[in-house]
Amino acid sequence: MLHLNRIVLSTCLVVFALVVQICVLARLQLPGAVPDLLLLVVLGLALVYGHTGGALIGFAAGLLADLAPPADHAAGRYALVLCVIGYLAGLAKPESGQLRSATGPMLVVVAAAIGATLLYAGVGILVGDDAARQVGLGKLLFTAALYDLLLAPFTVPLIMGLARRSENDPMADSAGGGGESTSRWISAAGGVSTGRVGRMSRLRRPGRAARIGSQRGGLLARTGKNRTARIKGVKRL
Repeated sequence: MLHLNRIVLSTCLVVFALVVQICVLARLQLPGAVPDLLLLVVLGLALVYGHTGGALIGFAAGLLADLAPPADHAAGRYALVLCVIGYLAGLAKPESGQLRSATGPMLVVVAAAIGATLLYAGVGILVGDDAARQVGLGKLLFTAALYDLLLAPFTVPLIMGLARRSENDPMADSAGGGGESTSRWISAAGGVSTGRVGRMSRLRRPGRAARIGSQRGGLLARTGKNRTARIKGVKRL
């Protein structure tokens, strides 16, 4: 049943990412490379399923991209790239199943974007495709890493959370989608989160302080038996 959940979820995410890649991202006419949503999907699933699942999903996703129009390269080229990237990314899966910070995965995204571009260009040279030289390999590497890094905080944590929920992983519920919150990824990528500032401003209101004091007094007035029952029922994070 777990393997069936993996297949269904991976297929839906890959197909959705490929459609968005072709119909939206490829038509933005951005300088240099194109944001690779398909690569981010493979990375997110590989960080949850491991190196074997990452390699299989990467190969299937890459082969689908090779066959989908308007592909103009040899079939199997991108399948090889994503298979290797998915395998290597799966090796970075934490043993505990939960990431302590978003810095490590962001480095994985940058390394994967650069590695995928280099590997794709290298395979192209072997088959006689020198398009990367004409565009400029340095420009492609920089823009690929930049675009994927900016897109990763909004996609990879969500993908990892869905993958863990599909396997009924308890960490997906206890830490908000497996511990990979979007705000923490944005902070690791250099973004600024304003949610904490808003919460602190609400706590400073006089009326709220009075309500907190009255609620605290009511809690202290309760019996020790009820308090013990409440503490045992608290969900540990």
